Amino acid sequence: MKKRILILCTGNSCRSQMAEGFLKSFDRELEVYSAGTKPADRVNPKAVQVMKEVGIDISNGKPEDVEKYINDSFDYVITVCDNAKETCPVFIGKVGKQLHIGFEDPADATGTEEEILSVFRKVRDEIKRDFYEFYLNELK
Repeated sequence: MKKRILILCTGNSCRSQMAEGFLKSFDRELEVYSAGTKPADRVNPKAVQVMKEVGIDISNGKPEDVEKYINDSFDYVITVCDNAKETCPVFIGKVGKQLHIGFEDPADATGTEEEILSVFRKVRDEIKRDFYEFYLNELK
């Protein structure tokens, strides 16, 4: 039976999209979705850029509203930002486990283009590390 995972963030434009991309790259059998409590209009272009650098294309991702999934059942619902953790709705469908694996928001980075990209890369690498650990400990 395929594991169903929902990753939640506020805008569903950076961290949750990157986490979805990594989990799908670890195991194609997983059903991975991401959503936001206040979804943005599009995936952050810098998130797309830094994921392409590691061979994962998230350019076709589309920020979704968490309400779309409120009646669905998931083995895991994982929040990746504090705001989503605090405002995570009550799911009507069955949820096996709710976890919080938090990261700073790279979209808040300031400075030169290279300094901003450096923050996106750092958060990307943290997401890969922490979600691979989750994958090995919870899903394998």
